[in-house]
Amino acid sequence: MSYPKDIGIIDTMLGIPSREDRQDWYESFKPLLKDEESRQLFSMPAQYMFKDIPETNNVDDFVKWTVDHLDRHNIETALVGFNPDGTSEAAAKNFPGRFAFEAPADPNGGMAEVRRLKALKEEHDIKAVSVFPAGTCPQIAINDREMYPIYAACVEMDVPIILNVGVPGPRIPLQTQKVEHLDDVCWFFPELKVVMRHGAEPWEDLAVKLMLKYPNLYYSTSAFAPKYYPQAIIDYANKRGSEKIIYGGYFPMGLSLDRIFSDMENVPFNENVWPKFLRENAKRVFKI
Repeated sequence: MSYPKDIGIIDTMLGIPSREDRQDWYESFKPLLKDEESRQLFSMPAQYMFKDIPETNNVDDFVKWTVDHLDRHNIETALVGFNPDGTSEAAAKNFPGRFAFEAPADPNGGMAEVRRLKALKEEHDIKAVSVFPAGTCPQIAINDREMYPIYAACVEMDVPIILNVGVPGPRIPLQTQKVEHLDDVCWFFPELKVVMRHGAEPWEDLAVKLMLKYPNLYYSTSAFAPKYYPQAIIDYANKRGSEKIIYGGYFPMGLSLDRIFSDMENVPFNENVWPKFLRENAKRVFKI
């Protein structure tokens, strides 16, 4: 069954550019990039994986430009990274209800970072904290001790942690993002809601096994065009995991919404999976 067009979609991976080159999204881990192509030529560090990256040239109002794209695809709410430059405040003020915010975090910051996250929760009602383990500088693994204060803070704030899992797209080492690391975290923090981001490949079968094991472990389809959703994830959603798989796009970082939703027509989800995948699971897990 093709996806129903009347669902108000919640997109759990979307960005509002704050400038045309969008390089501020990648500055934090640029020191980890060693090859010249990644450092000098790519417009985004995993460009070799994507074609037709959305252009943001000649945009006067990035927030309105983003909302216009949401409207064309019936995306009711987008989860975006909180930007301290004022873009996020403008989005919340001018388009109430259209955006929810996650707080990208650097576990290298220790307790100062924990205090910053708690302040963001208090002041801006952030709905999640996100960490790119391979993109921290220096790198910190999913199950390293430096991550535990962040996890504890998420439990206290009652917000999910979103973790990039699997081989990272940028040409940086993968050791920090092995799916097996989640076993330690989910065991030690049974209350913590953990959402896997960016595929978990090539360990998607293990990701499914761990979701069966741990009730608070979830999977987001972010950064994958729907035609490339792993078969193990589709099968799991159609059988025992309909409440565990959450839609996430990748606009405008690497994929256009036109590309995503033209591909979505051919995803073989069962009828009962679509409302949960496109809306209900995100609404429940992120309290949107």
